[in-house]
Amino acid sequence: MSELTGNRIRTTAGKLGLPHLAETINDYTRRADEAKMGYLDFLDLVLSEELAVRDDRRFRQGLRLSKLPHHKTLDEYDFSFQPELDPRKVKDLASLSFVEAKANAALLGPPGVGKTHIAVALAVAACRAGYSIYFTSLDDMVRNLRAAETAGRLVNKLGTYLRPSVLVVDEVGYQPLERAEANLVFQVISKRYEKGSIILTSNKTFSEWGQVFGDEVLATAILDRLLHHCEVISINGPSYRLKNRLQAIERENEVA
Repeated sequence: MSELTGNRIRTTAGKLGLPHLAETINDYTRRADEAKMGYLDFLDLVLSEELAVRDDRRFRQGLRLSKLPHHKTLDEYDFSFQPELDPRKVKDLASLSFVEAKANAALLGPPGVGKTHIAVALAVAACRAGYSIYFTSLDDMVRNLRAAETAGRLVNKLGTYLRPSVLVVDEVGYQPLERAEANLVFQVISKRYEKGSIILTSNKTFSEWGQVFGDEVLATAILDRLLHHCEVISINGPSYRLKNRLQAIERENEVA
């Protein structure tokens, strides 16, 4: 390939929004020559790799915007530490069929059993599959919505929690809500109903949500929309955090 042709391809690729092709055209032509590729095989190579690079760029950008506290995957989850949890149920969720159906997933259990880890892992998988994701604790969401309501920007702020394909709401039930706050949560749940997925974690059983939201009727209305299309996984087992802390103490004692 002549230098003139290479420069023209780089310029055209840049205008078409194909930066990877613009940067690596010489490498592509070298590989094509070495493999004695035909025209169609060469075109397939270029387009496939450009798409892979674009998908990876979109994935990394999605993670940056997601507010996820970490990017753990299901491969990092120790199912052996929670023998009562059926890995197949969790891995079925990882197929993301519930996201495609705009349904929900709820992870219930005491603190430290790995609910947030699984929720984040599902969100990461959804992001890699091309879905937009956003993570928030329930307390942070309520605090932000209350502030926006006071400032007259509630409709705009609601969009933060309505736009993503997948909204992860962590730590439902750790703090009881006032009725005005519960009403804001209801707005998010009802407006997302059958329009986008919610993944939530809670240390409370659903029968206790009346206490969380300060109103049995409102809690029932929230649960009615949330659970209509919802996969529920209960995790009843020991705490990972307590286990890790005890192991750290043992190591400290051994050193001492």
